Amino acid sequence: MNTVKVRNVEIGTGKPKIIVPIVGVTKEDILKEAQAIRQLPCDVVEWRIDWFEHVFDIEKLKECAGALKEALGDLPVLMTFRTKKEGGEKEIDNETYKMINNTMAASGLVDVIDVEIFTGDEVVADMIGCAHDNNVKVIASNHDFFKTPAKSDIIYRLRKMQDMGADILKIAVMPQNKSDVLTLLEATEEMVSCFAHQPVVTMSMGGMGVISRLCGEAFGSSMTFGAAKKASAPGQMGVEDLAVVLEDIHKAS
Repeated sequence: MNTVKVRNVEIGTGKPKIIVPIVGVTKEDILKEAQAIRQLPCDVVEWRIDWFEHVFDIEKLKECAGALKEALGDLPVLMTFRTKKEGGEKEIDNETYKMINNTMAASGLVDVIDVEIFTGDEVVADMIGCAHDNNVKVIASNHDFFKTPAKSDIIYRLRKMQDMGADILKIAVMPQNKSDVLTLLEATEEMVSCFAHQPVVTMSMGGMGVISRLCGEAFGSSMTFGAAKKASAPGQMGVEDLAVVLEDIHKAS
């Protein structure tokens, strides 16, 4: 499998890399969170711009991105507009979603963008192409906050992301029972063993799915999310506790 290098972080080898989300509403809140994150065991910072109060004002978005990049130093920035339909804070039409992602990819202020794979193939291809033209990596993503699809469907979605040219393939699903957690882990292992050329990121959400955020090294998930302050999805552990568990599993494997 290929690894993906983002600044000094190599994704797809060794311990799963830890992503910490920033979900501040104001610029001041965002920069305050950034300062706190620099003291934590973190590999990548996800800026959830759908929380930002001025997300639809491109100049203010760029201004905040520049300040955030400076505040985080060498930490890579993953910029994510999580749409309402996939669990985010705001509604957005496809053209505005594309415009924001493309503008920010071209700005030089972010290292990775998140692209929801079921936005429409033409729109997705445009965003991935624009990001790559600007040396920005792409995490393609899909989120199901209601259920866990069948194993074959999870693998289909991840393979679609890969076929569309994404650098990292991510899916998050909601378990209804313990068997659903096993379905997600089985799908991850099969995807990584049989089909993946790019790093895979998978998680089963909520308390029932916490184990999936910890055992990525065993099943093939290359990144995981930890909360510094406010979690951006159900089931995220505190980043410091998460780092200890990942290190213990790494030593034992």
